[in-house]
Amino acid sequence: MSRYKTEFSRLYGVTPPALAEFGPLVATDGTVKAMVLELSKPADWMALSAVWQAAQNDWDLPATAVAVSGVDGLQLWFSVSEPVKAEDAADFLAALRTQYLGAVPDSRICIYPSSEPSGTVVQTPAIPSQHADTGNWSAFVSPDLVAVFGEQPWLDVQPNPDQQADILSRLASIKASQFYDVLHRLKSKKGDETPAVESNFAPPSGQEAPPKEASAARLNAKEFLLQIMNDPQVALTDRIEAAKALLHSA
Repeated sequence: MSRYKTEFSRLYGVTPPALAEFGPLVATDGTVKAMVLELSKPADWMALSAVWQAAQNDWDLPATAVAVSGVDGLQLWFSVSEPVKAEDAADFLAALRTQYLGAVPDSRICIYPSSEPSGTVVQTPAIPSQHADTGNWSAFVSPDLVAVFGEQPWLDVQPNPDQQADILSRLASIKASQFYDVLHRLKSKKGDETPAVESNFAPPSGQEAPPKEASAARLNAKEFLLQIMNDPQVALTDRIEAAKALLHSA
């Protein structure tokens, strides 16, 4: 098993047997470890980052993975240490959505897993995956890169597996006991007024772009790309290309 598959399985994979159409994400008994909240049309990180930050600051949950969907959305990938019922997972995400994205139209929100009227569990494709029509790729992205993907939430080349593994290796799963405790408390707050959550995203400490006055000759490749990506005076298309280069670089 590759390093990336090992990290992905650690966070999101269920123990076989799993439903073939969703790879390792849904067990045949309908339980899951992956819970995905997607915001699209447009992919607005300013809004979605409110959930990303609140999960950590308000509920003391581990930082969750962030992904570009490969189509038109940004996703938060929550991980539970032990499989939970799909309906509990959906309730957890729906409660977070109500609490922090209540003003966002339902047409822009997708929750996975969800259930069809027949009772069939629906899950999002595993990452990375290539969109059949466009050829674009979904990918996990570092929180300090995601803001530049608002207009193009995809990669046009397959992401580097080792880079993807690095992103996932820094993440931890929500313990099952904590999941149920937070689910209960979120449901009890469902009718409360949505708290004011600071949604302005700042890069984690130590990951800021290098000073503008630093010359390209003094920067390594990663630092140079970070400088381009974080410079508001650079054209947005060039900033996006810099972020993409970081994601699929070795």
